[in-house]
Amino acid sequence: MSLPVVAVVILNYNGRKHLENFLPSVTASTYANLEIYVADNGSTDDSVLFVQQHFPAAKIITHSTNEGFAGGYNWALQKVTADYYVLLNSDVSVTPGWIEPIIGLMENDRMVSACQPKLLSYHQPGLFEYAGAAGGWIDTFGYPFSRGRIFDVCENEEHQYDDVQPIFWASGAAMFVRANVYHEFGGFDASFFAHQEEIDLCWRMQLAGYRIMVCPQSVVYHVGAGTLPRGGRKVYLNFRNNLIMLNKNLPWQEKIWKIPFRFLLDSVSAWKGLLTGDAHFFTAIFQAHIAVLKHLFTHRHKHVYRLKPLGKLKGVYHGSVVWQYFIKGHTRFREIIKKKAV
Repeated sequence: MSLPVVAVVILNYNGRKHLENFLPSVTASTYANLEIYVADNGSTDDSVLFVQQHFPAAKIITHSTNEGFAGGYNWALQKVTADYYVLLNSDVSVTPGWIEPIIGLMENDRMVSACQPKLLSYHQPGLFEYAGAAGGWIDTFGYPFSRGRIFDVCENEEHQYDDVQPIFWASGAAMFVRANVYHEFGGFDASFFAHQEEIDLCWRMQLAGYRIMVCPQSVVYHVGAGTLPRGGRKVYLNFRNNLIMLNKNLPWQEKIWKIPFRFLLDSVSAWKGLLTGDAHFFTAIFQAHIAVLKHLFTHRHKHVYRLKPLGKLKGVYHGSVVWQYFIKGHTRFREIIKKKAV
């Protein structure tokens, strides 16, 4: 039986340096039925020319505008024919056999719609990496975290999370997804632009009965951006998109109280930022809340699946990660989870 076609699709925006540094590791992958695409999201540098000259085996898709991570992948994947997509950030270094374990897992279980490898820090390989670590989780109020990363604290990699596990969300930095399922769900929510669109998609997949997994036998190294300053557009998109995601996917019995409570928690965080001199952080959260309020009153989401209580899904912590981290001082995944999870 022939191997399924796997397409690694790297979304690029002015990423010549990253492509030069990390595309060689992708081309060295040992998977036998692999295609590599660079989807250029309206770059103004010479990255497309560089790939054409130095990596002729890579196929190039070009777009005239930058539609962000969500919209960018949606247009690009319409042009890619494969059994599996691998959405790979341009700043990820992969290991030669990183594809085989995940494709093997997904081929053996057709209800696994998305999967991620173990993400370690490129600059500090002994640490898990911010954007997914060893699998994404979420708490009862919608705050995302990972096995190996709680807020800004990344754990040492001590092989404590080497088991294959169901998770809530797979990292968009290195996300394996069934092509037919991606299109079945309309891909990412393009209005998100960037940040948390992969969590939203994985949530929708779980609601429809699919499973999301982590396969730590596959390892990649991510440069990442978890240490970028909190202010500005990054904060705005994170807070806005997270609340819109809750409105889209929570049943009304939960969102009617969880969204107002989240507004309160976010406001506390915003005022704390202002009082400590971070006015940009305060302003970004305020603007995000205005955008969410507009969304609540102007959007009606139609679902082809039945909304389920958040606690019925996998990779959910039945408590507050904010309380555990900021009040109780717990910074490790296993300190927090204990028995309050599904």
